[in-house]
Amino acid sequence: MAVSDTHTATHLAPTQHDARRDHLMGLGCGVAAGALWGIIFVAPKMLPQFSPLALSAARYVLYGVLSLALALPVWRTLWHKTTRRDWGALLLLSLPGNLLYYLCVAGGVQRAGVAPVSLIVGLLPVTVTLAGAAEHGSLPLRRLALPLLMAVAGVVCIYLDAPAMHADAGGSAYLIGLLMAAGALACWTVYAVCNARYLRKRPQFTSREWSLLTGIATGALSLVLAVPAFLMPGMATASAQPASAWMLFWVINAGVALGASVLGNSLWNAASRKLPLTLSGQMIVFETVFALLYGFIYEARLPHGLEVVAALLLVGGVALAARRHG
Repeated sequence: MAVSDTHTATHLAPTQHDARRDHLMGLGCGVAAGALWGIIFVAPKMLPQFSPLALSAARYVLYGVLSLALALPVWRTLWHKTTRRDWGALLLLSLPGNLLYYLCVAGGVQRAGVAPVSLIVGLLPVTVTLAGAAEHGSLPLRRLALPLLMAVAGVVCIYLDAPAMHADAGGSAYLIGLLMAAGALACWTVYAVCNARYLRKRPQFTSREWSLLTGIATGALSLVLAVPAFLMPGMATASAQPASAWMLFWVINAGVALGASVLGNSLWNAASRKLPLTLSGQMIVFETVFALLYGFIYEARLPHGLEVVAALLLVGGVALAARRHG
């Protein structure tokens, strides 16, 4: 009996150690993904002379090109792994998770401004957590009530600290901008939940492989977007820009495609595998936190008091949720 107990204990210990290691790796991947995703809110501010549609098209065409180039060395293996159903899922996931999401973000920023759009998108931890509450391994919502309230309170604090955010847009344009931001929120909530569920059913794909396949599918879809993006009247102004402006345009979009799309999505896929939806959903808050941080650096200013409180509430809510997940 003693031998049996010892034998059992020696098998349990590594299992518990592996689970803890996976948990910590999932948290690290989620934070890193948020740090990379935060740049998508700063890039449009750096290129105000180019339309949001052009920025979106360029980002995802480059994402597709980079993904295809990185996938070429292992393409034969990937091709044999991937079924027709997988390609269908990739296209269906890429549409709301990438194209529609960023179109809504860009259109919302154009009409309502960066602050309200980024803050509405900042509610993703709440919507993804609520959507994933029924998942196996998720904590009951009553255990997550306080972390969720802290996240909502953090968003409210940032709103209270931005009284002038209505100044640049008025009436129907501002309302449309908010509706587009809400559309972005809905798109990424659907993507986060459906992508995590599908990944768990297809363990043969690594997180990097799935990110590359997502990039290829998104790149194919974005070709449809690229034609109107660069032929629309709004691009007439951009076409008059000097060569240096176009060089900056492609360099920044290449950086966003590589950092936010290729690396960020790969890290997010890794976090989705290792964490339950009720926790991985809250990790998205770091996109908002890093977007604010990058914004402060770009604007060369220190955060206001309420902005500090908001960041503490958002990060504290995620930390408390992680602690309650053990």
